[in-house]
Amino acid sequence: MQRRMLTKDEEASAKNEDLEVRREDQEKINRFSSLHQKEEMIEEELRTKIKEKEDLEEISGELELVDEEDKVPYKIGDCFVSLPQPQVLELLASSTETIDSEVEGLKSKLEGIQEEMGELKKSLYGRFGRSINLET
Repeated sequence: MQRRMLTKDEEASAKNEDLEVRREDQEKINRFSSLHQKEEMIEEELRTKIKEKEDLEEISGELELVDEEDKVPYKIGDCFVSLPQPQVLELLASSTETIDSEVEGLKSKLEGIQEEMGELKKSLYGRFGRSINLET
């Protein structure tokens, strides 16, 4: 992440403006900060889910090479159960569908957060101009 520092001229002009931070401004800044933290957590969770889905798809591809009569170990909770290959493929497909729906939910949640952050940025930059830095 690259942080942008104010130049000496920008800093001097910001000091000349001397805007008072109102309670509502501080609430907007706090809201932006909490949304930014949520955004980072959701992005991390999204990356984890996508990686998990890729792993399931890779496992499914490998299991298609296994003979249908063979038993395949499948993890349920904390233990492994030997199940027929077609049943394991069905379980993996349902797990993949579940992850797909979770990913879509996370993406829509992330879009909502980013939209609200955009509105807060507009409002705060409109009020404070260059004397505030909300770049994440």
